[in-house]
Amino acid sequence: MKNTMTALLLATSLPLVAQTSAPKPAVRHTSTTAATATHHAAEPGCLKLPEISSKIPALAAGLPCAKPLYTLSRTPDVKLDYASPLLSPEAREAIATGPTTYSLGYIDTLEGAGPIAKPGYYYTVHYTGYLQDGTKFDSSVDRGEPITFPYGQHRVIQGWDTGFEGMHVGGKRRLFVPYQLAYGEAGRAPVIPAKAMLIFDVEFISQSETAPAPKTPPASAPKPASPAPAAKPATAPITTSQPSASSPTSTTSNTPKQ
Repeated sequence: MKNTMTALLLATSLPLVAQTSAPKPAVRHTSTTAATATHHAAEPGCLKLPEISSKIPALAAGLPCAKPLYTLSRTPDVKLDYASPLLSPEAREAIATGPTTYSLGYIDTLEGAGPIAKPGYYYTVHYTGYLQDGTKFDSSVDRGEPITFPYGQHRVIQGWDTGFEGMHVGGKRRLFVPYQLAYGEAGRAPVIPAKAMLIFDVEFISQSETAPAPKTPPASAPKPASPAPAAKPATAPITTSQPSASSPTSTTSNTPKQ
């Protein structure tokens, strides 16, 4: 799973380091109810989100609603000029696609105290990703190993390549990434379904103007030296004992028997 999701998040590679040392404030969780979502959706500037599973960790009480970081509209290249009466409403709808609008949503769950995110820098980030049904599909937190990637250089999904705007180092954010800014209509089987919205909890750990040095693999323990072979003793000459009256004639030797 680790290798699969690393390849997923990075368009080519998803590289990311030390946890922030700032103490984490106590967080009081509250469940997200339909009433809460409706209330937030009615607030000015709030983003209307599809329903997400209660398996996804609830955010702290008192946080603002999800807001769009930006909104895009896409108009199809073709339009339906004529449709036979034989076409079913479902077929008409499939053919006559209209403009689509989607937004990258976010909620800042912790304001960072460090420098603001700079474009083109290498960001080191911890993350946990969920599907809309609550399935956790990947987590650098669980692995204990953050990832590093060059921001804005198309090395990650578009929702990540633009989703850290306005954050400060040490900050945390929940991102709501529509499928158009993630893995598209096809998804990425078997982990990411088709047209899957993704929810990410991210922590902005650090940023650097240059790429971090690759990790040096731990040196393997040196193998113990093999002991030198013992010197082969010289073969003693064959000795012949004189027969005695009480024993048969015998020939003795210290050479091994064949």
